[in-house]
Amino acid sequence: MVVYTARGEVLMLRRTSPRDFWQSVTGSLRWGEMPRRAAQRELFEETGLRDGGRLVDCRHQVRFPIVPPWRDRYEPGVRYNTEHHFRLQLPSRRTIRLNPGEHTQARWLPIHRAARLAGSWTNRDAILELQLAE
Repeated sequence: MVVYTARGEVLMLRRTSPRDFWQSVTGSLRWGEMPRRAAQRELFEETGLRDGGRLVDCRHQVRFPIVPPWRDRYEPGVRYNTEHHFRLQLPSRRTIRLNPGEHTQARWLPIHRAARLAGSWTNRDAILELQLAE
């Protein structure tokens, strides 16, 4: 999920591990959970924010291979992940309450700087899609 302001500032979060891996709000589906509900839950768990009914389903999915260092997060034998893109526009920056088990820092950055900082190509592409959506 890409969280951004009306001025085009994107929220980026620095993971605890790997140390210099930056991303927007991300997460995994729980058993039986629908993507929208997972996005709302992850938003709150990672930032303390609620979507207030403003969460937009971009109706875009990306299937990609899971890199070996991340495979232990998945069931044995799972080699691919499907990512669902959502976006949430806020009127202005909000104070972020980080989950210290997942992230160490939050930054609000212009779209192109956020995209360059993103640690994964799918996250970079989701951020750059904001330009097309507005």
